[in-house]
Amino acid sequence: MKASTSSLSADRRASPGLPTRNPVSVRLYKVLGSNFEDDATKEALETLSELYITPRPSKVTERTHIPTNDDAEYDERASGAPDTHTHNRPELIESIPGESAARARRNLRRDMESRLTEGSRQFLQAFAEVDQKLDDLQRHVQAMRLSCDDAEKQLQLTTESSKTLLERAGNLREERQEVENKKSIVTEFLARFTLNDEEAEVITSRDHPVGQRFFEVMDKTERIRDDCRILMSGEDGPTRAGLDIMAATSSYLEQGYDKISRWCSHEFRQMGRELHLEITGTMREAVKRLRARPELLTEALTFLSETRQATLLSAFLTALTRGGPSGLPRPIELHAHDPMRYVGDMLAWVHQAMAAERELLEALFGIANDGRMVGSVRTFDPQNEEEEWTRELMDLCVGKLCVPLKVRVQQTVRSQESCIVSYKIANLLQFYMLTMRRTIGEEALLSRTLLEITDVAYSVFYESISAQGRALLRAPLDINDTSLTPPIAILDHMQILREIMGVYQSSFLGEEDETEQAAGFQKILDIMVDPAIDISISVNEEKRRLRPRWDQPVYALNCLSYLESVLEPFSFTHEKRAALAKIIEERVAALVEEHYTNIMIDAGLHQVAETCATHSKDEPLSRLPTTQPNELQLALRNFSLWLSSLDVVQSARLSHLAVQRLHARVHQAALERMARAYAAVCVEVRRPENRYEAAATLLGSERPFGQVYLLRQILGLDAEMDEGDEEAVDDEDDEDGSEEDEEDDDDEQGDDEQHEDEDDHDDDDDDDEEEED
Repeated sequence: MKASTSSLSADRRASPGLPTRNPVSVRLYKVLGSNFEDDATKEALETLSELYITPRPSKVTERTHIPTNDDAEYDERASGAPDTHTHNRPELIESIPGESAARARRNLRRDMESRLTEGSRQFLQAFAEVDQKLDDLQRHVQAMRLSCDDAEKQLQLTTESSKTLLERAGNLREERQEVENKKSIVTEFLARFTLNDEEAEVITSRDHPVGQRFFEVMDKTERIRDDCRILMSGEDGPTRAGLDIMAATSSYLEQGYDKISRWCSHEFRQMGRELHLEITGTMREAVKRLRARPELLTEALTFLSETRQATLLSAFLTALTRGGPSGLPRPIELHAHDPMRYVGDMLAWVHQAMAAERELLEALFGIANDGRMVGSVRTFDPQNEEEEWTRELMDLCVGKLCVPLKVRVQQTVRSQESCIVSYKIANLLQFYMLTMRRTIGEEALLSRTLLEITDVAYSVFYESISAQGRALLRAPLDINDTSLTPPIAILDHMQILREIMGVYQSSFLGEEDETEQAAGFQKILDIMVDPAIDISISVNEEKRRLRPRWDQPVYALNCLSYLESVLEPFSFTHEKRAALAKIIEERVAALVEEHYTNIMIDAGLHQVAETCATHSKDEPLSRLPTTQPNELQLALRNFSLWLSSLDVVQSARLSHLAVQRLHARVHQAALERMARAYAAVCVEVRRPENRYEAAATLLGSERPFGQVYLLRQILGLDAEMDEGDEEAVDDEDDEDGSEEDEEDDDDEQGDDEQHEDEDDHDDDDDDDEEEED
């Protein structure tokens, strides 16, 4: 079928201009061109299938039944319509395929007209029944209308008859409403401006305890007074009722405040006997209410402070002698043999008690926690009454602890022999003193007591270290000891100072600057370091007198350097280190001068250099005994031999210095002066007025051959400075040479030849020296 349809479509497309006269083709094209997908076509086909449906026979033998022309329904499959409801319809059967569709085409018009006629007949029957019902309804409506007219007439008659009665009832209703409004106003006024019997009994009777209900009645009384003041501030002025209300509420309030005061006093007497307390909301609210009556609050707090004084004193004495419950923690006085722990435990107990009292009073007055760290400065606001009361109560509560604490701490401090322990105790007392001053203020009794105890502790400590300094100055001197290291007395003394500085550094709170740190320890440094400096400088004078070969400057520098090394790790000793460094510089300068003199004597140049530096210009240098050519030649030879010795590299004497940098510094400074002295000798020898014959030959005969830069290289001095010194010497040599040429014109040629020979000789010596190096 598809193939034939395709061929017909192809033939039709091949000859579009030729009309198709074949009726079968026309019918086929019409059927193929029909669209069965739209809803209207589908609905029409479904209607036809329902009209001509033929049910399947119930028996197998009935499947051969052929429907007649009177059949109302035919098989839907014969019509060619899609079977979309096969699951809801009976199965269809046809004896001849297409018979139902053919019959439907023949009888469609007749069947449709029959159906329309039957439907119209049924429609008319239904409307006939509806018309009959409408007639019945119309009759009923007419009867109802007549009844309504009769009722309306009766209502008009009744309204006219009861009009007078209604007017009278309305008047009575208005009067009743007015009375009700007045009653409600009076009731609201009494409820707002007076207390009922139950509320009056709550605020005045002792049978009702102080609690939430009591505070509610107090608030209502205060509100009544505030509202009454507003009413009395009108244009008519105060009324009799307003005055009566104010008098009554004032009486109730006074009785209420007296009740709160009595209750707080009783509670404070009871609760103050316990060490650890818990403040209830009722008590906090009661204290808040009493702030309106400061005299009543002060009286109640007086009972609290007296009770807390006795409680804390008893608890402190118990902690000292008996300890805690069941002996734990142990009594504080069991550790009296350990002064640091003994004093620290007592101060820690007092501090803990102070903190507990602070928490108690803050909870009592409802003060919010300000987030203050322990030991930090507390800001006291003089305008804050709660803060002022808290400070006063804290001072009163711990006031009786001051006497036993002061007696025991002072006894412990005065019995100490070790200055380190004395300082630790004094430092501990100062820490707690500062903490208490920042907590309860400087004027508090406990702060003043701790300040007094701290002063006593520091006095004992200062006296101890002063005695130790005096003992250091009186220490016996070991004459037979030839070592140059610090003595045992100084080592022990500075070890104690080191420990004291460690304690001081560990006590910083992190809020002090360097100036405060240095000022707090300056007195201790003066007392302990100055005697050590004195014994390092003065005592060695006596020892040097008894043992001439003992090296005093080196010993002094070793002692002073050790003192500086002890102070160096601590930043708060910079002032004392600066003073000590100044003394060391003076000693180093003196040692440089002495070491320069020694090496000049060892090198054989001391007398020559002294003569060159001090000789008079009137007499030639070559005529002086110590600088005659022979003596100068001998001195230069000794100097050349000294340059080949180990003394150029290091000094045996300076090797005893404990600080290596001082060794190098002193030796280099002395060698620098030696180089300058040799340069000055060379300059003086080359001067024409000193009358040296063949000065260049004289200087060039021995190392360093009159060359200052060569001497500086041998001595290991700075090369850059060497070149500048050499240029200065060469400039002086040129000036001297020009003067000689002017004076000795006749010997110019001979001198030139001599200088050339000397230069060659100098070059050979330089080569030999380089090979030797």
